[in-house]
Amino acid sequence: MSKTFNTDGCCDPKLHYMVDLSSRLRDIRLMIDAGKYFTINRARQYGKTTLLNALGDILADDYVVVSMDFQTMSSLSFKDESSFVAAFSAELLDLVHEFPDDIAEKLVLFAEKNARIMTLQSVFKVLKTWCQTSEKEIVIIIDEADTASNNQVFLDFLAQLRACYLKRGKVPTFRSVILAGVYDIRNVRRKMHLDEEHIENSPWNIAADFLVDMSFSADDIAGMLREYEKDVCTSMDIERISRLIYDFTSGYPYLVSRLCSFMDEWIAGTEEFPDRHNAWTEAGFYEAEKMIEKEDNPLYQSLIRKLKIYPELKAVIYELLFTGKPIPYVATNSYLKDAVMFGFIRNENDTAVISNRIFEAVLYNYFISEEFAVSKMYAAGVQEKNQFIVGGYLDVRRVLEKFVETFELLYGDQDDVFLEEVGRRYFLLFLKPIINGVGNYSVESRTRNNERMDLVIYYHGEQNVVEIKIWRGNAYNERGEEQLSNYLEYFHLTKGYMLSFNFNKKKEIGVKEIKIKDKTLIEAIV
Repeated sequence: MSKTFNTDGCCDPKLHYMVDLSSRLRDIRLMIDAGKYFTINRARQYGKTTLLNALGDILADDYVVVSMDFQTMSSLSFKDESSFVAAFSAELLDLVHEFPDDIAEKLVLFAEKNARIMTLQSVFKVLKTWCQTSEKEIVIIIDEADTASNNQVFLDFLAQLRACYLKRGKVPTFRSVILAGVYDIRNVRRKMHLDEEHIENSPWNIAADFLVDMSFSADDIAGMLREYEKDVCTSMDIERISRLIYDFTSGYPYLVSRLCSFMDEWIAGTEEFPDRHNAWTEAGFYEAEKMIEKEDNPLYQSLIRKLKIYPELKAVIYELLFTGKPIPYVATNSYLKDAVMFGFIRNENDTAVISNRIFEAVLYNYFISEEFAVSKMYAAGVQEKNQFIVGGYLDVRRVLEKFVETFELLYGDQDDVFLEEVGRRYFLLFLKPIINGVGNYSVESRTRNNERMDLVIYYHGEQNVVEIKIWRGNAYNERGEEQLSNYLEYFHLTKGYMLSFNFNKKKEIGVKEIKIKDKTLIEAIV
């Protein structure tokens, strides 16, 4: 059976095309050999389980490895201490098949709730005896550890693990304990209700920092594609395609595999891309990128759910997307920590930025969709959309002309603050129904700030660059024209577009064409 790009659950190198994890596993192995207790907290579908499974395999020769998954334990398992002890003991018996007889007998009593004392302290006493008598040192790996983190029994369990760590110089205990999940267990007390007890100190404050980068680099992706190319022979430009995948995903594992899966299984064989040779091209990539932005998958559902649960987080993401105001990255800010933990943002030069261009597009679409029903600008785009497609291609100049006309009609009497805050959003609301179904857009992170941002519109294989900016006078505008001209050079384009929101009362509203060297700039002023 041929390998595939997997986006459903854990990856297996015998079945799936995968990035080489050996360097990451080597770094984690060093932490385990050093006796570290630590957490691996990353956003959903970031490859945690795949990494943990591979880790268990490389440790098996030297350690007794207990790999648990708390998702397999029901909510009733965390109802009270005795229920947890029983469920935990039963899991151990299922996972480990070489317990000493006396240890196994005691765990069976716990699992069947026949022990005289059913407490965490009693089961940990048995585990310490196991650590003392085991020929190999024991490593415990618990995946989805945050499943029960809003639970006092779980906090007490962590406290017992912490006590083992602190006494390990005198009492036999586990060599290493690894807890994996989305939520950082070191901050688990933040999930408890304020009226709960024991929330002042984290029971897992002994955890070592986990600094292993789990995102994929462009080189990582290229290595995976070389393996694929040996099997399939598409003649793709591996370096170019891997760089495109990285540029749009920033190495988010699920997104990387999903794009590859689309090109391999969904796009190849279509009318426009009749085989894999055609699919693994820039045009094929942009088609896959359009598909991944439009699908409704569990990862996106998780992101949107977090925005609904955490209104402060939603406000931060909105600011980053639409106002362009720089938000300093402060590690102690709880909302920014949540945004990083859930995968929304990353720290780039001490500034908070959206994690990757695909998430950015998905989030733009989500925020804009909240206004579809009530937005006059969106309704105008819907009503006028047919006039902007000429010969199957997008007439961006006509889009700008009509946007200026519509914006002035609807909002020309609004104050400057209103215009600066909503201008970008309203252009996207106007554009969305025009390109919907055929085209898409992305915002260039290198130019996004509170004064300008570059929007790249993809439509039927064509790229159109639109610089959206605030008017800051003629000198600033001329610099912007020069910047756009240089940016067009990067995209190998000869025509570009500018949309300026001008607050000068004497401004001349409309669209004009200017020439800079061999470049044509179409500039619209609102």
